[in-house]
Amino acid sequence: MSKRVRVRFAPSPTGGLHLGGVRTVLYNYLFAKKHGGDFLVRIEDTDQSRYVPGAEEYIFDTLKWCGLEPDESVQHEGNYGPYRQSERKETYRKYAEQLVKDGFAYYAFDTTEELEKMRHDYKTEQNPSPQYDHTIRMKMRNSLTLPPDEVKTLLDAGTKHVIRIKVPEKETVSFIDMIRGKVSFDTSIVDDKVLLKGDGMPTYHLAVVVDDHLMQISHAFRGEEWLPSAPVHILLWKYLFGIENMPQWAHFPLILGPNGKLSKRDGAKYGFPVFAMNWTDPKTNELTEGFKEKGFLPEAFINLLALLGWNDGTEQEIFSKEELIEKFSMERIHSAGAKFDYEKAKWFNHEWIKKFEVSGLRFEVKSLLEKNDIPVSDISLLYKVIELVKDRCTLLPDFVQQSSFFFKTPEQWYVDAVKPKWNEEKKKFFELFIEEINALENWQSAVIEDAFKKMAALQNIKPGELQLPFRIMLVGGKFGPPVFNIAELLGKNETILRIQNALKVFG
Repeated sequence: MSKRVRVRFAPSPTGGLHLGGVRTVLYNYLFAKKHGGDFLVRIEDTDQSRYVPGAEEYIFDTLKWCGLEPDESVQHEGNYGPYRQSERKETYRKYAEQLVKDGFAYYAFDTTEELEKMRHDYKTEQNPSPQYDHTIRMKMRNSLTLPPDEVKTLLDAGTKHVIRIKVPEKETVSFIDMIRGKVSFDTSIVDDKVLLKGDGMPTYHLAVVVDDHLMQISHAFRGEEWLPSAPVHILLWKYLFGIENMPQWAHFPLILGPNGKLSKRDGAKYGFPVFAMNWTDPKTNELTEGFKEKGFLPEAFINLLALLGWNDGTEQEIFSKEELIEKFSMERIHSAGAKFDYEKAKWFNHEWIKKFEVSGLRFEVKSLLEKNDIPVSDISLLYKVIELVKDRCTLLPDFVQQSSFFFKTPEQWYVDAVKPKWNEEKKKFFELFIEEINALENWQSAVIEDAFKKMAALQNIKPGELQLPFRIMLVGGKFGPPVFNIAELLGKNETILRIQNALKVFG
């Protein structure tokens, strides 16, 4: 790769960031870092009618959480700015006018009403949705059908107009996709897309080509939903900058939900997140839950996303970001859609929680406990608790149930699980066990367990019949790590206190 690798993610600030968008970021980022190149983020806000306040900040917050921050963007100074398309408005008109001058585009003065009339008048059974294309353009009000002096008069008067690309008839436009190989299009079925809108703003089609050229983008990676736009972009490259200067392209496969392309509705219907982070729509106040708030680690999130459409050719599934950078290659991306499986996503998170250093989880767990009114004053105890329970946690909120009882004495007990088999003999066992453990000098789980089993043997009761009541006394319910480990961390005095409290309730 002789040319410096420069890739971009170009989101529209119109809402939350879908996991498909984050995967596009991830693949761009991995490719850039693998080849010692640059990853930049360009905000495509040319459609001001769809602009949503807060969406741009949300995009950067998401990338920061994921650990995928760009080298260049509106927040990261670079040499190819501005990185917000609305601030590059005058640049686009120059190129659009050049296309008109060279005969590759034209001014169109059609009103909204005239466009509606065209769609109605030219509708047929064979063509139920007529488009502004080579079959229609000569029947409309544009600089191809109007006399030059009338066109000049309209332009001088500031008459509202758009600039459209003049797509040639019966040509084949082809390019090599890094994932799909050779892709070809028949221009006869491509319409004359608007390049510059009535408000002077470019459409995506013009802006993406101009910006990729000016920002020296070497590789343009995007989702496969943009494939139908490729012929227009290829023609624009050919007309403006020469096809030989076009970036290499790749179109990533869709991420599939239970019924086709994964959508926000799938998340609401099936109860899993589809956005990276919580997004509240400022217009409707509707909250869409994110992977972060659901309790995913960012390391697990990018790991699972990487494998939605790519693998390294081995059985390995758990990858750090550094390993992904080292092993990533475009050749290993599949062209078929990748099915999102939420249970598998949770498996990734569970594996990452298990392998994470305790110190890396400390702030998250402490924050979660304190949000649930469980004060954590003993940090050394918190470290020990996390080490003990992390293998049992799939999502970060699981730490609340699995560890809160270490910091707060139970106020309620799952008595119904004990009552059916509770009797005087078991009550007497625990009264004697209090005396036994009070005398223990070595307070370790193995010693506590040994004392417990010896006492059970003396009382002629099976230890298994006593362990559930003991757990509920200490925890309040039927959950948590091994009960003797719990007792060890609670300490002797707290263990005795909890047995005494529970015995008053058990009767």
